[in-house]
Amino acid sequence: MLEILYQDPWLVAVNKPAGWLVHRSWLDRKEKVVVMQTVRDQIGQHVFTVHRLDRPTSGVLLMGLSSEVGRLLAQQFEQHQIRKTYHAVVRGWLEGAAELDYPLTEELDKIADKFSSADKAPQPAISHYRSLAITEMPVAIGRYDCARYSLVELEPKTGRKHQLRRHMAHLRHPIIGDSSHGDLRQNRGAAQHFGCNRLMLHASSLALTHPVTGEPLTLRAGLDDVWRQAMAQFGWQSCFPDLAGVEFASSARQDRALD
Repeated sequence: MLEILYQDPWLVAVNKPAGWLVHRSWLDRKEKVVVMQTVRDQIGQHVFTVHRLDRPTSGVLLMGLSSEVGRLLAQQFEQHQIRKTYHAVVRGWLEGAAELDYPLTEELDKIADKFSSADKAPQPAISHYRSLAITEMPVAIGRYDCARYSLVELEPKTGRKHQLRRHMAHLRHPIIGDSSHGDLRQNRGAAQHFGCNRLMLHASSLALTHPVTGEPLTLRAGLDDVWRQAMAQFGWQSCFPDLAGVEFASSARQDRALD
């Protein structure tokens, strides 16, 4: 069963595990366990996707419980009215905070996009990053005597494919576990020594306006065992004092939203 972060008569949010597909895809026809069907069976009603998380990414996944609510939520995503916050473990020491404005060329899938044009101009892509903690571990990986890592909070302002992964790689601080844009030796070293055997990218929270009640709603997803183990080894537990649950503007609003 999936962890349900929030449910009311109009929408449901779950904590998507890393490695799960959001819905069935002809690109991976053998995969039988997907989020949409699991949630549908778990709550006993159809769900409608409004956004997606890449298969290796964990965290908050929001779905509508009707096509109309799904449309309204999808509209908020398309118009960038929803604040998305991620956390990532990246290679090296990344300090400070900044907004990265770096256009990205569209990534095309060899099969799904075989009829798409490969010469499109780069699309605007903006991400904000903020360093939360750094560490140096006495483990030699590759040509370095010690392994350095940073815990980073990320907010994508646009929604390009693999935007956060590509932006971190552009800064020469790829996300640990990123097999497409990261460092293979660093990925293997982090998995071997620190148990980071997945993409260390977590969709921590979504802040939105409820499409029916109009109330401010913040959905938060807790960390899985791989993340918790890494945070303990790196001494970063205090960076996540309470990363789970639902936040409303007031308790009165919470009572109305859950009635």
